[in-house]
Amino acid sequence: MEDFMKNVVVMDHPLIAHKITHLCDVTTKTKEFREIVSEIAMLMGYEAFRDLPTTKVEIQAPLSKFMSPVVEEKIAIVPILRAGLGMVDGLTALFPNAQIGHIGLYRDEETLEPHEYYCKLPMDCADGQCIVVDPALATGGSAAAAIEMIKKRGFKNIKLLCLIAAPEGIKRVVSQHPDIKIFVAHYADAPLNEHGYIVTAFGDAGDRVFGTK
Repeated sequence: MEDFMKNVVVMDHPLIAHKITHLCDVTTKTKEFREIVSEIAMLMGYEAFRDLPTTKVEIQAPLSKFMSPVVEEKIAIVPILRAGLGMVDGLTALFPNAQIGHIGLYRDEETLEPHEYYCKLPMDCADGQCIVVDPALATGGSAAAAIEMIKKRGFKNIKLLCLIAAPEGIKRVVSQHPDIKIFVAHYADAPLNEHGYIVTAFGDAGDRVFGTK
């Protein structure tokens, strides 16, 4: 394993690989694309939330009382607008009480660098776990900038979930945030095109989630 991949978890489940194939297919329509994004996010959530701490509480079951575990940590899910919104429903299906933040970034089409235009985070979750979601990790600029914005607001336990990631994006996030664990449904080991897109991926995820061009 290359050194920059040491904090990266790449999913190897055949069901996820199957769904990624349909995401990348140009014939996949908006409704199906949106549904698959949500489904993959939910499948990824099982692995990403594996280390959530629990505490035991007493419950009254039909036949007896006993102690049983519940998740005790606060959870903030933070999509990078707008494509990241497509992953939120899948994760909140696992954790309905998770709080949702939003980070708005737009990319300069010449420099490919991100610029902030919106940031709203659930600050009472700052001492819990923050899950940043964005379908594609291409150049890594938006993800790295979003994580920096979140850190400046006091969050420390941060993870990044992406459906497809390129080496350039992973390297950038790892170099700027070596403490962050990255979860990826598919590793696209191919060069980016001149516009900073992963060529072996699904194109502009925001356009395909929302049916725009």
